[in-house]
Amino acid sequence: MSTLSRRQVLIFFAGSAGAAVLGDKILNNVTSIADAKIPQLSFSPVRLPHPVSIYQQQKSFLPTGIGQGQILNASTDVKLTSYNVIDDVVVPPEYERYVIVSWGDRVFPNSDDYFGYNCDYTGFVPIGRTEDIGYLWVNHEYVSYPFSDLLIGSSSDLQGFPTAFESVIGWALPSTRNLEAEGEFLYNQGGSIIRVSRRNPEKRFTVVRGDAQNRRIHGLSGLAINSQRDDEYKNITSWGDRSHQKGDQNYLIGTGPAATQVFNLSADGLGNKIIGTAYNCSGGTTPWGTILSAEENFQGSVQEAVKPDGTQTSYIDGSAGKIFGLVGEKYGWIVEIDPVNPNFRPRKHTWLGRFRHENVALRVEAGKPLVAYMGDDKRGGHTWKFVSASIVSQPSSKSNSNLWESGTLYVARYNPPNNQKGVKKGTGKWIPLLLVTPTNPIPPSMISSVEFDALGTAQREGLLPLPKRNGIAGQTGDGGIFKCDRTNEATALPDYQNKKLSDFYATQGAVLSDAFLAANLAGGTPTARPEDIEVHPTTKEVFIAYTDGAPGSDGYPDSRIFQVAKLSTDVNATQQSGGLYKIVEDSTDGTGLTFHWERFAQGGEAGSIDGDGFANVDNLVFDNKGNVWGVTDMSTDTHNGFNVGATGTPNTIDHSAVGNVSNLTGVFGNNWLFYIPTSGTHAGKVVPFAHGAVRCEMTGPTFVGDTLILSVQHPGEDCPINDGTILSRKIEMLNLNGTLFEQTRTVPRGSSWPSNISTKDGGKNQPQGLPRPSVIAISPKKSNGSFV
Repeated sequence: MSTLSRRQVLIFFAGSAGAAVLGDKILNNVTSIADAKIPQLSFSPVRLPHPVSIYQQQKSFLPTGIGQGQILNASTDVKLTSYNVIDDVVVPPEYERYVIVSWGDRVFPNSDDYFGYNCDYTGFVPIGRTEDIGYLWVNHEYVSYPFSDLLIGSSSDLQGFPTAFESVIGWALPSTRNLEAEGEFLYNQGGSIIRVSRRNPEKRFTVVRGDAQNRRIHGLSGLAINSQRDDEYKNITSWGDRSHQKGDQNYLIGTGPAATQVFNLSADGLGNKIIGTAYNCSGGTTPWGTILSAEENFQGSVQEAVKPDGTQTSYIDGSAGKIFGLVGEKYGWIVEIDPVNPNFRPRKHTWLGRFRHENVALRVEAGKPLVAYMGDDKRGGHTWKFVSASIVSQPSSKSNSNLWESGTLYVARYNPPNNQKGVKKGTGKWIPLLLVTPTNPIPPSMISSVEFDALGTAQREGLLPLPKRNGIAGQTGDGGIFKCDRTNEATALPDYQNKKLSDFYATQGAVLSDAFLAANLAGGTPTARPEDIEVHPTTKEVFIAYTDGAPGSDGYPDSRIFQVAKLSTDVNATQQSGGLYKIVEDSTDGTGLTFHWERFAQGGEAGSIDGDGFANVDNLVFDNKGNVWGVTDMSTDTHNGFNVGATGTPNTIDHSAVGNVSNLTGVFGNNWLFYIPTSGTHAGKVVPFAHGAVRCEMTGPTFVGDTLILSVQHPGEDCPINDGTILSRKIEMLNLNGTLFEQTRTVPRGSSWPSNISTKDGGKNQPQGLPRPSVIAISPKKSNGSFV
């Protein structure tokens, strides 16, 4: 079990200057915190199925129904032998939650346009000097069942169950995956811009419907430019007869090296014109009022693999890319949008690299270069930094958008920690991704050494993907991936060492178009899926949410830095469920080439060694007092110990297993929102604040004054719409002392959220209504101007 001392907590949050955050005040002496008068928690933590230590010290709120619950007193024994999961976004009784907007809402000037699916990142840009009114940007990441039965994957037993599209949108999709269906799938991705206001008697955020600025930027924006092509896609300029399905001229453009050195070679013949943005996960909001939206899992719809010149190796048969002629090299970038100015053409900034972008976090200081940190959300993905060539004039100046057009992209190289037991910290350096950069891949035997030494084997043989090149390591083709691992590194790796990136890529643009493989080649550290990175508003430390240490077909995280597996049959052995890390730059302005790193919190049950009581931490956000807030991203097919589909098959949960034991996340219930105070009695403790609806993920947290805006993504994903069927099972769990106990867990098979909540809060009072991805607001019932 993790037992961080108060001093460890304060030092972690103190930063290199040795200051600790206390409210809005900085105390230069850590020990003076003990003399400060800090109140207890102002809310009752939500009671989750699993034990966490805060329940021993604070009363907690156990939900018993929609909008109902009971207060449990603090107790030394916090294990619950039974737990009934509620299909709602449950918040403390001192707070309220309500829906702002949902999938399918007609809130745009064109009545055919509608709010997209699977909302993710949210960004708020105020109008004027108050935060009562402004434009809300919402990412739409992907589509999934029950959106349509055309999306059924491995869960074939869902065939024949009701779906949601026709009932929500008002017309039916085709019965097969044709042009119209694939087009509608892409239309439901991208993002939405809506004007919201709380200038009403209830002081709740509502959509200003039909506002002239409300608009969609989606996966097929600009499709009409296909008419400029000379190939077979010349006539693919729409995907149906409805007005929103007609191609328009709202194409995007690129900036930086790939825009001039790669896109001019693209098979679409469109040069620097780009059709749409899709696969939009997290992002960032700039001080100058624009949104940075991150294109993430594009690899199934368009081609990820590129040739040495940076262009795609081919279209993928049966993919949306092949249907509409979307060339892969134009997707997987950071996209800048101006919600306030519809004349600002959205642009993809190629100096920020092409990979599975999860987010972007900024340091914007007058007179300094612009610095951005990013994560690559794939197994073995990297941690990145961009530094602009020019400096920021004023942080609020729109001219700062030009700074993305020239600079340097760096990948992090973590040096292994020292040998102190239980300590995870060390030094590191930033490696520039330039043509002159030497190639020095970290050997698979090295990155997999901890697991191999413990178990005598390593998952995926320590896979390190490298670019495939003719004549290198016995290969006969150019483009795509060569799988270097423990079995072939002795003969293959020497061909990749002691060269330069220019030996593998034709131009700087090509390097950036293949950034993930180029980073492996340059010696960047493969990491544990960095799902969010945020810069602390005061200390400027870089907080990183690594969501999952398990290796996969994309790569293998460095086991010397990250927990990649459960390495012992001991039931309380450390689990692999990601962790919260931070980087402290050695340079004061963040532009230097060296840093220190440290792990603060390890994922896993609170009763496991080093476990801090959460799994798969995802998006992070700081409130105005510098406290950390985070959401979890546990895989839908492990929630509450049940796989997806209609059958409700229980997953095996065995604490004595070793290796990749991802099913242990089933003990945590639904995905949830937590709070880590950085000061006061409970500093450093994980405090559960809310849990999500059945099978959902809560994403994109954004603070606007005393309100937290939050996306609720894919409620009821890959399961039947809630028809009243209740699943029940016994789950083996860890108590806080590391011993096992058994809990009886009941949970609805699917979701009806938010249809099942009150009309006052944005629902329909329909216990078995349709689930709809939505954006909600959470605010205190009695506000003092701050969220907590």
